[in-house]
Amino acid sequence: MPRSPMFTAPASLSLALVLALACAGCSGGTKDSGGSAGTGGFSVAVAEPDHLTPGRSTVGWDQLRVLFAPLVKVDAKGGISYVQAKSVTSTDARHWTIKLRSGWKFHNGEAVTAQSYADAWNATAYAPNGWAGNGQLTGIEGYAALNPAKGKPKTKTLSGVKVVDATTLDVTLTSPDSQFPLQLTPSQLGFYPMPKAAFKDPKGYDKKPIGNGPFRMTSAWKADEGTTVSAYAAYRGPKPKSSEITFKSYADLNTAYTDVQAGNIDLAYVPVSKYGQAKADFGDRLHTYDAPSLEFMGLPLQDRKFDDVRLRKALSMAIDRSAVNKAIYGGLYTSATSLTPSSEVGAETDICDACAFDPAAAKKLLKEAGGWSGKLTITYPGGLGLDELYKAVANQLRQNLDIPDVRAQPTADWAEFSEKAFGGKITGLNHAHWGALYPSMQATLRGIFTKAGGCQVCSHYSDGDVDKLLQKADSAADTTAAAKLYNEAQKRILQDFPVIPLFYGSYIYASTPKVTGVTVGPADVELSRISVVG
Repeated sequence: MPRSPMFTAPASLSLALVLALACAGCSGGTKDSGGSAGTGGFSVAVAEPDHLTPGRSTVGWDQLRVLFAPLVKVDAKGGISYVQAKSVTSTDARHWTIKLRSGWKFHNGEAVTAQSYADAWNATAYAPNGWAGNGQLTGIEGYAALNPAKGKPKTKTLSGVKVVDATTLDVTLTSPDSQFPLQLTPSQLGFYPMPKAAFKDPKGYDKKPIGNGPFRMTSAWKADEGTTVSAYAAYRGPKPKSSEITFKSYADLNTAYTDVQAGNIDLAYVPVSKYGQAKADFGDRLHTYDAPSLEFMGLPLQDRKFDDVRLRKALSMAIDRSAVNKAIYGGLYTSATSLTPSSEVGAETDICDACAFDPAAAKKLLKEAGGWSGKLTITYPGGLGLDELYKAVANQLRQNLDIPDVRAQPTADWAEFSEKAFGGKITGLNHAHWGALYPSMQATLRGIFTKAGGCQVCSHYSDGDVDKLLQKADSAADTTAAAKLYNEAQKRILQDFPVIPLFYGSYIYASTPKVTGVTVGPADVELSRISVVG
């Protein structure tokens, strides 16, 4: 539920050359653990989904990740294990072969084949469909033909996706990409397969999708209420630990939080506004994971007042992240010391010197940069629980840099903030967030610091040297080489210091004593691993 590629909006969409994916560190991951699904069920708070067709959805994360099985999974250390895939291999990082496990079925009994993937990927990539997951397939050859700058596409299929046989899919990328296997993980909904039934009745399927995962939907989603999904007895992967999950729709996560306290629902994502009290409220029933996300402030680099990198670094060094984290978030965040969090494969931290709180050095840098005159504003979306954060940051800039007029300035809501950001109407600092849909430095660095990135409007930054380093990293021969180059790229970006890193984000859930085995990891909360007590 909490994933959000850019800024921080109500749950919204998006986003190692593992040439040796059949390597020692990659386990099979789908051996039956024995026995059947656990008994009993539990309930989960979710936002009302816009769609439940995988390639279309921007909000239905939790539901779709139990209704569908991904090709691969990634653990907290970046190790890849196979789920629906048997192997994902390449000799040049551009031409990939995906071998599927045979015998897997959709919930309606239809076989899961290479064609099931090709059909779903083509539908997602076809521009006239307007599906939200479209951008996840940009790296595949033929994507441009399905998304022409003008007019209707002359084809409906990706030329880079070839069905070799029932269990073999050949994928050709537009250029070498060492991170392609990481893109096949659960959060990239655009890479899930779909059965033939999805295309015969798209409207009905969108309310009651047929997946290939550990749970099946027995009744259609009821708007503003939810549904219950049941364990799928024929699932070929690890059996789920409970017999059913009830998803309850919430318009306000603060209400869901209160309902977990009251025992009215068993699991809910903790909204940022509750971070300060969550530990006291839930103790060991609070479940956290350092997410592949970055909370930061953007700078209007198009404004000459922000040209001097010393000014930008001074603003950063005047912020006591640790004090803010403790006072507002109960210590649940981690102060950022780089541009890429440690949860992204191979990411280096402790490389951002200007992220360290040093008010004396900050004043010196500001003076060297010519000082600051006039008003300094921090614009952020109102109504999302961010007021205390930016009031605290404004106070610290005012006090530690002797800038008299620093204002934390909320917009009326997310819509107004988005309109200002995309319209280039923000004149000072601005709130920004990037949540990677797969745990790779590639996702963050390309997303924020390249012209084609989904959060380029957050940073207003790109650089030719950085582009070259990222291209080299994408084409690297092994995971170590790729990580080294991505880290070089982020160090190069930090020389220019185009944004002010604040915190690495977290996935945080609260539960009732009714459930156990709550595990949060790179793909968010693992609902199929939760069991019911008693």
